[in-house]
Order: sequence, then C-alpha cells, then structure tokens
Amino acid sequence: MRLLGLLKMAKTPYIGANLSDAVYKGVYNGKQCHEDDLEQVLNRAYQHNVQKVIITGGSLKDSQAALNIAKLKDNLYCTVGCHPTRSLEFEKDGQDPENYLQELITLANENKKKVVAVGEMGLDFDRLHFAPKEAQIKYFTKQMDLISATNLPVFFHCRAAHPEFISVVSKYRDNIRGGVVHSFTGTKEEAAAILDLGLYIGINGCSLKTQENIDVMCTIPSNRLMIETDCPYCEIRPTHAGFKYIKTQFVSKKKEKYDPEFCVKSRNEPCTIIQVLEVMSGARQENEDDLADIIYKNTLELFFKGSESC
Repeated sequence: MRLLGLLKMAKTPYIGANLSDAVYKGVYNGKQCHEDDLEQVLNRAYQHNVQKVIITGGSLKDSQAALNIAKLKDNLYCTVGCHPTRSLEFEKDGQDPENYLQELITLANENKKKVVAVGEMGLDFDRLHFAPKEAQIKYFTKQMDLISATNLPVFFHCRAAHPEFISVVSKYRDNIRGGVVHSFTGTKEEAAAILDLGLYIGINGCSLKTQENIDVMCTIPSNRLMIETDCPYCEIRPTHAGFKYIKTQFVSKKKEKYDPEFCVKSRNEPCTIIQVLEVMSGARQENEDDLADIIYKNTLELFFKGSESC
C-alpha cells in the first residue's frame, strides 16, 4: 500500500466503526461506483497497528450485518442495539416492540464471543425528523432491558439531549455494567456529568472540530478516554481546529477514480484513527504512544475484561 506517514508502534483499538455501511461495498447513494473493498480498508488499519475494531450496530438489521462482518476476522467485534434515530423500528409495520427487543437480546446473547456491547442507543434531538423525542426516550428506556438481559457494557449516543440522557441513565445506573458516550461534542459541564456516572467518553473527528471542542477534550482524564473514527463519517478536515496537529496524511482519490491502494476521498476509514490520536496527544501535550497505551487499556477494561491481558 502506498501510504504517507510512519507506522505507529503503540497498540490502537477503537470503537465506533460503521463498517456495515454500503460505501465499503462501493455503493454510494444506491449506485455501485467501485468494487467491495472492505478487505483493503481493514488492511490499511492493520498497517497502522489497529489491534481491535468494534463495529457499530444501529438497528436489528444493522446489528446482524455488523455481526456477520465481525465473524470474518478474529480482531473484529460488534455491538447490538437500536440507534435513537431508528427508534420507530421498534413499532414498524405494527409489530410488537417486545418482539424487536427480544430479537436484539437473542442476537447478543447467542454471539457473546463477538458482541462486546449493546448499543448504539441513546438520544439524538438534532435529528427529530427521523424519530420524535417521545419515541426516542421510550425506546431508549426500553433498551435498559437489553442491558439487563445481556450484562454487557453500553455504547451510548447523546446529541443535543444531555439533560434527558443523564436523567434516563441515572435512573438505571445500577443496571449498567459500564459504558462509553461516543462521538462526544458537548461542554465541559456535560463531560463532567458523564464522568460522574462512571462512563467513558469517545472522541473522533466530530469531537475535534472547534477549539472549544478541543478544550473540552483536554479536560477529560486520560483514563476515561476512548478513541474512534465513526467511519465513514467524522473525518478530520482542513477547516477543523484539530487539523493543525495531524502529522500522518493519507492519499485519497475520488470514488469515480477508485484505486484499491488508496483511500476514497471523503469516505473516512479505520486507518485515520492515527489522526485522531495525533490531534488528541498534540492538543493535550502528551506522548502519542503513552496516550494510545492508556486508551488501549481503557478499551480492554470496558469491553474485553477477563478475555486477555493488556
């Protein structure tokens, strides 16, 4: 692979990879633009010493797809749950929401070697055109039963809904084994409230857009941090405040000029996790390898406790 940048020696696991997205099959907006290149995408990640990848499940169907991908390689894992913007799937076509919940529970419990968390679940009041507040809160609360039935840690989502999110999580805190609020873009006060609940905070490109975002990230103790790309979304762009810290660049080509040896322009990939690490360590004035090691241990502690040593 012709890639710019040095390989990093520190171990890097990360959460929040939407590898079941159609773009990794070469399909964009319903149009086939190039061949399925998931294998090449994963190889680029491995070249940058990514050790484990947790693929996000955002619905029952999506969770099954994430599981199918996770079964392809030993170092791929996944989550099972329903994203807040898909809350209405619980009652789609007049089905009993309990049946939908039970299918999520069964999928998680029958595949514990690959399913390491439940979620993505939470609240997203920025996109109420997909699901109204009432439905999001109702089915976020219902997924507390998914947590109890599986005894797995949680992959949380919270966007523009902090008070309501904290209210639900606080009410059921005793049932939650642990969790991470991913793609965090909130304030220092919101970060502190999440930490007070004993949760981790996941950082990606969307968490590093503005100087205010970066200042908030710097207040989070390193032993409560996790790292992600949320690919194919949340790439770090030249207009973002964090871009100045990036040292590792990846050559990309437009999908119309697809070349398997290069990234696809504007499609984020797992390999760019090194850029997120560079921004975090640069802004925090911490050694990259040391920070990566701490985040690696955090990830093992939450999702892989007892399965292997650090």
